Amino acid sequence: MGLAMCPLCSEDEDIEVVRTLDDGRRVVKHRCGYEWAHGEPHTPRKESSYAFNDLKARFPKPEDVEPAWLERAARLKKQYLATKPGFEPEVAAYWAKYQKIFSPDGLPACDPRLLKDFANSDVGAHPGNQATFNSAWNEMGVAAAGDSTRRTIEHLLYGPAEVPLEDRLQELLAGTRPFAMTGFKEALLTRVLCVVQPDRFLSILKYTTPAGGKREIARLVYGLELPAPESVNWTLGRLILWSNDLLHTLVGDGFANQQHSAAFLWWAKDQPADAHR
Repeated sequence: MGLAMCPLCSEDEDIEVVRTLDDGRRVVKHRCGYEWAHGEPHTPRKESSYAFNDLKARFPKPEDVEPAWLERAARLKKQYLATKPGFEPEVAAYWAKYQKIFSPDGLPACDPRLLKDFANSDVGAHPGNQATFNSAWNEMGVAAAGDSTRRTIEHLLYGPAEVPLEDRLQELLAGTRPFAMTGFKEALLTRVLCVVQPDRFLSILKYTTPAGGKREIARLVYGLELPAPESVNWTLGRLILWSNDLLHTLVGDGFANQQHSAAFLWWAKDQPADAHR
């Protein structure tokens, strides 16, 4: 940063620094009382990154699965369907109920208690312990918590069209939207997608977890190593959706619904490694 000189007096003596701006410039003051921003703003160093479509193109694809893994998965699928050809019938009725609640017309007018009930239900997909959400709900009160939850779901499903679903999901996961409901995170957001798009979303509510998320299932059932959520350039929102679509394609047809498909994948991941021999 060069020598500061008062633009009015053309003097460089008796100049004091008042404060430093966020961009690195300094606000300085001459003895005459004049203040100004001195220096050039810093240009932040850009981290290496990839465009959305480039990242998506680099994500593992069904054709990346080796033939031996595909053959093993096919045998496991045949074995599973021979013993468990269907799925719980009450799931469809529950899904249909909440499809109406989450619709553009239903969401604004729904009873907020229905939203809390959804967060604590395990019909069709178990979201786990929701203590954080429930505590926040109780502290905020029904009206405020219901409004925050409603706006969270609305942004996920009907947010700005120019923002891809993957990135709207990430905004809510990261809490960058001020209305995002505390505790309404990955498992519950994914569960909403399962309800609204039941033909697309598998009821596997976590990307990665020691108990087995999409990442672990991809490895154990299909031999694919998916990116870690903390990897450079990826976001969890994108990984959640892209891994879902990958597994949806790989698991294929023959199941009653996506809950049935997910139940197979949960079972298949725990089968011994010699099942493909």
